[in-house]
Amino acid sequence: MRALLVTATDTEVGKTVLAAALCARLRADGVAVRAHKPVVTGLDDAAPPGGRDHELLAACTGQRPEEVAPTTYGPPVSPHLAAEFAGERLDPADLRAAARAAGDGAEALVVEGIGGLLVPFTRAGYDVRALAVDLALPLVVAVRPGLGTINHARLTVEAARAAGLDVRAVVVTPWDGGDARQEDNRRTIAELVAPVPVHVLPRAELTPAELAAAAADLPVASWLAPRPATR
Repeated sequence: MRALLVTATDTEVGKTVLAAALCARLRADGVAVRAHKPVVTGLDDAAPPGGRDHELLAACTGQRPEEVAPTTYGPPVSPHLAAEFAGERLDPADLRAAARAAGDGAEALVVEGIGGLLVPFTRAGYDVRALAVDLALPLVVAVRPGLGTINHARLTVEAARAAGLDVRAVVVTPWDGGDARQEDNRRTIAELVAPVPVHVLPRAELTPAELAAAAADLPVASWLAPRPATR
């Protein structure tokens, strides 16, 4: 089993689109891939184009949405608070077990975080970074192309490195090209987070075929790592 975790500098950055594109590319290349998102919140809001996070991921892997995301909540808030609203509490052990089981029967697993790298699952501070550490997953970081992205990208990469995580790539998305300021953002991020490579994911229609095509130049296979033994 090879696996990675897709995180981002914030919410609504393009993390789900990137994760879906990686899944779609792998599947188009004949790899049996599964997606996993530990928690989905915001089901009370109208569904975005392409469907909700777990629905778009499922469309790109052939799974059912409930297989992708075993835990869902209505309010568009952080997982720890959404669970509290539901009278529940997220258990880190359960989150780890669900992620480890998610790739059973597959050749590759793409785990998508929720929000940014330090978004908490629990009041005690168990967050996306802690889950990545426990699962020993390499990271791919989605970042915006526009203003503010240099700072956010550096903070996220440094937070990951501080925990000993292996950041395989930063991906700027959605990438339209032709904007000198965005081109400089991409180049500056690459200089300041080196040796982490910086790639771009072009804007695409949210269908498996179009997402697979958009990810054609991304070295997805090199980002995947052997799945670790259970800790």
